Amino acid sequence: MKNNKRVLSLLAAGALILTAACSNTPAAESPTPSASVQPSESQPQVTAPVTAAANGVFEGKGSGYGGELSVLVTVEDGKMTDLRLLDNHESEPVSKRAFPILKDRILEAQTPVVDSVSSATFTSYAVKTAVADAASQFGQDFGKITMATVSAEAPAAPEDAATQLVVVGGGPAGLAAAIAAKQSGVEDVILIEKLGILSGNGKFDMNFFDLINSKAMNKAGIEYTVEDFIEDKKDNGDTPERLRAWAEGEWTLDAWLRDMDILLNQSNGGTNHMAESDVYAGDHIQTGLEKRAYELGVDIRLENKGTDLIMTDGVCTGVVVETKGGTYNITADAVVVATGGFCNNKELLAKYTDGNEVLETSNSMGTTGDFVPVFEKNGMGLENMGKMSVFSYILNPRRDLTGGGSGFLLVNKNGERFLDEKTTSGLKLGTAILEQPDGAAFYLADRTLYEDNFRTRKHVTAGYYQQGETLEELAEKLGIDAAGLKAAVEDYNANLPEGARPFDAEGPYYGSKVQTANHMTKGGVTANERTQVLFEDGTVVPGLYAAGEVTWISGAYSAAVTFGRIAGQCVAEDIL
Repeated sequence: MKNNKRVLSLLAAGALILTAACSNTPAAESPTPSASVQPSESQPQVTAPVTAAANGVFEGKGSGYGGELSVLVTVEDGKMTDLRLLDNHESEPVSKRAFPILKDRILEAQTPVVDSVSSATFTSYAVKTAVADAASQFGQDFGKITMATVSAEAPAAPEDAATQLVVVGGGPAGLAAAIAAKQSGVEDVILIEKLGILSGNGKFDMNFFDLINSKAMNKAGIEYTVEDFIEDKKDNGDTPERLRAWAEGEWTLDAWLRDMDILLNQSNGGTNHMAESDVYAGDHIQTGLEKRAYELGVDIRLENKGTDLIMTDGVCTGVVVETKGGTYNITADAVVVATGGFCNNKELLAKYTDGNEVLETSNSMGTTGDFVPVFEKNGMGLENMGKMSVFSYILNPRRDLTGGGSGFLLVNKNGERFLDEKTTSGLKLGTAILEQPDGAAFYLADRTLYEDNFRTRKHVTAGYYQQGETLEELAEKLGIDAAGLKAAVEDYNANLPEGARPFDAEGPYYGSKVQTANHMTKGGVTANERTQVLFEDGTVVPGLYAAGEVTWISGAYSAAVTFGRIAGQCVAEDIL
């Protein structure tokens, strides 16, 4: 075993994670800012000190991705001593992680002229403008804050590092790998994440989390064995060896998560689990994993992007890392790549999938397939690269998964139905929506669907849906033709598809603009049941492991956590 000296993190991660929530990420490609946002290439230069006589608490406002945001700024003897986030309509899994980091930067520098948190650009802009607004109330002018505002301080140049294990990617698979390695005796673990917050699709997951042998299942009297799991998943495309490793990992996963106070107490039939009856599992799990990784002393380096593998005579011996201050190398006994898929890379989608590049995505903005060309140039195997998971409806412009249940209608801005809602899905559905006037479609639900469908109730409560007591009122709020909508509903009820129920004759009615989205890429680098990466000829790449959506993954979120855990355990077996 190598006993490498720990290297201090280049960037402070220092934020305690707050309570879990469930919403989704803003669009990977920068959305159009609200009217009050005026991006500019000009750089503010005014950074005069705070007025010495200033004391008190001042409220400032800024405009972010979700609308107006308020920040309370506490000033004592001319110095900003505290920032508190008030009204906030940003994506909570992002804002709750980004705000503590941004707060530390602003208080340390005593100015909002600081670097934004990458992956939280709009939230950062809103907070910085809010602080500048508050500062103007106590006589301080920091100049015009824009989307381009960055710190005047030059970033420190990084130094090369050495460790036992380096994990690339701070999502559920990467965190699970780092934690499991630590728990298995690996002392020196560095985890790098290219974004300014620990990120991955896990925290945005709006589906259920699959478990077997869980406390919730046992309490509900649901019997489901490892062999049952294997039988149900046998046609998914995994090798028999990977399928068994996945199933056996699932059998002990609930207990492992519970040890981190990750409690999935709600069983929704079969293997489906949520944190509670009204809380999806995604952010709850990510939060717990982040907390445990910090507790175990994992050296977490944010805004550190892995760009290449260090290969020495066919052995993986480290990673090349890019930071704002420059590039450096991390040499290691083992490398785990957990960088996710490529739903946010139009070029790779066009190369490997059949037309899916026309769709947007529900994914984290970090899923850009950074290591796909790295694997290619090093002769490592890739498999199932054209396989996609496409989600029928996400909220537009928010990224929350919505829809589900029966009895909904899909109409265009003319109020017209344009397809069979029950049978049309995937790329065909997404293309049909894009062909409508303004490329717009609207998901309509009646009271019966509202009462039956969890997602709809959750999103109506959150204010993501418009509500009308009549179809005419709903049409006006959505900006669609009322006469066309009324005619469409009448025609639907008069010619019901087989097995369908009529749309309610009385309101209330609910509606939201939606789009079809790439939910995950399923293809990736070839890895065996121990998560070891394979060359194109099927031989093992010594020192290299992969887990999560960066590999061929038939199971999504729970498989990512399971194989991340397996990766950490196997690294420990191999290097200790």
